[in-house]
Amino acid sequence: MELETQARQAPLFSRGDLRRLIVPLIIEQFLLMAVGMADTVMVTTAGEAAVSGVSLVDGINILIIQIFSALSTGGAVVVAQYMGREEQHNVKIASRQLLYIMTGLSLLLTAVAMVLREGILSLIFGRVEPDVMSSALVYFLLTAAAYPFIGIYNAGAALFRAMGNSRVSMFCTLIINIINIAVNAIFIYGFGMGAAGAGIGTLVSRIAAAVIIMVFLNRTGHGIGLADLLHIRFRWGMIRSILFVGIPNGLENGMFQVGKLLVLGLITSFGTSAVAANAIGNSIAGVVNVPGMAIGLSVITVVGRCMGAGETDQAALYTKKLVGLSYLCMSAMGVLLFFTAGFWVSLFHLSAEAARMAAQVLRISAVGIIVIWPLAFTLPNSLRAAGDAFYTMVVSQVTMFVCRVALSYVFACSWGLNMGLAGVWLAMVTDWVVRAAFFLLRYRRGKWKRIKVIA
Repeated sequence: MELETQARQAPLFSRGDLRRLIVPLIIEQFLLMAVGMADTVMVTTAGEAAVSGVSLVDGINILIIQIFSALSTGGAVVVAQYMGREEQHNVKIASRQLLYIMTGLSLLLTAVAMVLREGILSLIFGRVEPDVMSSALVYFLLTAAAYPFIGIYNAGAALFRAMGNSRVSMFCTLIINIINIAVNAIFIYGFGMGAAGAGIGTLVSRIAAAVIIMVFLNRTGHGIGLADLLHIRFRWGMIRSILFVGIPNGLENGMFQVGKLLVLGLITSFGTSAVAANAIGNSIAGVVNVPGMAIGLSVITVVGRCMGAGETDQAALYTKKLVGLSYLCMSAMGVLLFFTAGFWVSLFHLSAEAARMAAQVLRISAVGIIVIWPLAFTLPNSLRAAGDAFYTMVVSQVTMFVCRVALSYVFACSWGLNMGLAGVWLAMVTDWVVRAAFFLLRYRRGKWKRIKVIA
């Protein structure tokens, strides 16, 4: 008994394990940013109608992908906890259940998008120019056809991360980038197909990603064989466990996008320069946040496995280490951003007024990144990995609408402040501070240690 207790107290993750998990995740996140930028640059050559049509549909697609990512996180938490228990049989079963959920949901969304795509676009965006709508419709059709493959890929990538192997998803992301850019070049530049060419590039690259991830999952050692998948058996207890984490996470991500759209509506009233400055600021800040986002993904795996093993003290210890690492990385990125914001903005050839605003809001963001970002975004992943997803959902939604949305109007255009775009970004940082306070309080009270995700 004493030997067994000592064995259970051995660290579940060595420094090398953490490095092998986190470094590929950081590379993967940078690659995802790169392909998004490459897509934008390539589509701009097809004219304003194509760019506008693609951007409208991408707003919807981002929401769909976030829903997939949220459900995949639920599956990753369940699988990681079973791995912590060393119940390999249940790891295989839970992995199959996640793939069933993602495939079924993605096929349903594909059918809805294909049948109702014109109505959906008109409902969300109102009346648009005919050439813009034409580009949007064809791009929506092709990207909706990719939903099942996106769903399968997201599920597979989440499963590998839960297993502590993030190199597979990094490799797949690299292949996606190469295929997407190559196919885009052929159909946009070679055949002049505009939005349709971009849609074909997305579809082909996502098919390839799904095939590659399934080949890796089917390899001996991972235990998710294609023959087993085709022998469909639903385990409703495991499905409930996945949805227990996945649904709150999905609602949180969805409402976050709604809040961003409300704030964007306010920003548009400030004029074209403010809209351009906000867009460029978000692009640059997105790249700066990559290390923190990657470490946040690793928290799901590490804490999930600790909780499954019943090692709550190790879960707390690794949370402190990973949040500390996030602070180290984000502080370095934040300091760099603060002092070089003007340089990065100058690369986008904005007007003098837009460049001034973009540099200003990036410096506001840099201060928030240095001081509070890890507590607001890395720490809550520890709570989610323990199954405390409902709490993180409620806090995130309340702070989004009370702080980010409401205070944007207060700081930007009322009470004599009239701070404009800077007020919107100051409200965003205020949102980070408030949510970080709630997450830190929840973490310290320790209720998350007593939540049961798996039976």
